[in-house]
Amino acid sequence: MGQRKTGHVTLHDVARACGFSVSTVSIVLSEAPLSQNVAAATKARIRETAKQLGYHPDAHARSLRNRRSQTIGVLAYDLSDPFCIPIVQGIQLGLQPANYLPLLMDAQTQRKLFDNYLKMILERRAEGVIVIASWVFEETNLLADIEKNHVPIVILGRDLTSRKVHSLLIDNETGGRLALEHLVALGHRQIAVIRGPEEMFDSEPRWAGICAAAEAAGVKLDSKLTFQLPSLVDPTSGFEGGMAIAQKMLNTRRPFTAVLAFDDLTALGVVRGLTEAGMRVPDDCSIIGFDDVLPAAVATPGITTIRQPLVQMGMTAAQWTVEAIGACTETAQAQLQRAHPELIVRGSTTTAPRKRKV
Repeated sequence: MGQRKTGHVTLHDVARACGFSVSTVSIVLSEAPLSQNVAAATKARIRETAKQLGYHPDAHARSLRNRRSQTIGVLAYDLSDPFCIPIVQGIQLGLQPANYLPLLMDAQTQRKLFDNYLKMILERRAEGVIVIASWVFEETNLLADIEKNHVPIVILGRDLTSRKVHSLLIDNETGGRLALEHLVALGHRQIAVIRGPEEMFDSEPRWAGICAAAEAAGVKLDSKLTFQLPSLVDPTSGFEGGMAIAQKMLNTRRPFTAVLAFDDLTALGVVRGLTEAGMRVPDDCSIIGFDDVLPAAVATPGITTIRQPLVQMGMTAAQWTVEAIGACTETAQAQLQRAHPELIVRGSTTTAPRKRKV
């Protein structure tokens, strides 16, 4: 039985190897209605030959015939960010039952790459688009091109329902409130806060939730102990920002018994910075983060955090995309879901100490 030296095994290769016509082989392997007229022995021989040669149907040729690519474009702002990984896992889990292939692209926090990848998604006739948004994402004319081509799009991390885009995001205000309420319940009143970068869409509502909870509890947030992360260059800059801000906190010489960080990587940076300064977490200072990414769970101490249901959000985005493909995109109402955050208590928070070392 001959074997091709290079390239994919084709119907012609199977036909040549088993001695039947290409049309007969095609009818049998595609299980077309006419295959019922083919002798059982012939079908068995064709299938066995195809198996031995390692033949697989040409999905690209099939997509050209039925104008269905069976692919969903998934554009992540930076796959090196632990925040993106569980979302992508959820998207994959959600697409598997529907037999859609995720076409995963990493914009690496670069706007030019982001735009180029959106173009490629359209050029490759993806049937839907899922965007994992962040501070680097801005509304672009390419989104309008996607809408004009009636390609369903779902965005995670921002509300674009006004543009008829299905939107999934966390309830940031509730998350900020839960974080501060946890520290207050442990007796903390002198709380340092690290706000997110101005460009991030999560920053303002999360800060609003913190302020509302502080007012309700009668806790005054010290402006000298309220910091803001600079624009993030890459995911690790959150960790580095946490380390730098930890030193700034200490330099104020103002007492604090807890730190509420914008996210988990920032919280981990604060732990490193305070530890290097001789403080113990959580004995001298409690620290809480946000997101519940993997490093927060495996760190020592484990980081108390506000969990975003990232895997479930990815699965929901995939489900919405598949459903939208089969619906009338011109009249379908854009969906909005604000996922509910959850407090996850680990070893980085404890009751407030009576005195804190300065």
